[in-house]
Amino acid sequence: MKSLAKDKSGFWPAYLHAWDSGLLETKVAQSREMLRECCVCPRDCAVNRLEDKWAVCKSGRYARVSSYGPHQSEEDCLRGRNGSSGTIFFSHCNLRCVFYQNWDISQPPGRPEANGSAITPAQLAKMMLALQSQGCHNINFVTPEHVVPQIVEALPLAIENGLRLPLVYNTSAYDSLESLHMM
Repeated sequence: MKSLAKDKSGFWPAYLHAWDSGLLETKVAQSREMLRECCVCPRDCAVNRLEDKWAVCKSGRYARVSSYGPHQSEEDCLRGRNGSSGTIFFSHCNLRCVFYQNWDISQPPGRPEANGSAITPAQLAKMMLALQSQGCHNINFVTPEHVVPQIVEALPLAIENGLRLPLVYNTSAYDSLESLHMM
């Protein structure tokens, strides 16, 4: 692992510090282990998501993404100087609110595969890099509570290939302390 340089402005996202110090490697292993007897959110379902089992959040080993792309309709602070936030909308969720504005991507009827594609950490890393190359101000993970391990697992791959944008954890706030610590 080589040391990373700060950009011209001196900006240094926390995940790059974790990468540079070796802490991110530890967090990848710890967060992946959270999937073995799932304790990723406060529901503590205890299913083995490493074996692609799922419970309330309908998410197994891999995260499901319903869509991603530059988003110009986010709040001003998220659009930033570049005019768009690089949103990655995760399918399903652990809170399951019927009044949620993104209910159609969060809680589609039927089995998990009814909405979104299961993506590997390498695919998630490529999404982050694609959003960065499109000039997005940040990478905005929307409803990520149930896929924190998968995000943490994708980060080293994205960093190795040049990810340097700030990360936005756009949560419904039904998070476990363990997941927040991983982020």
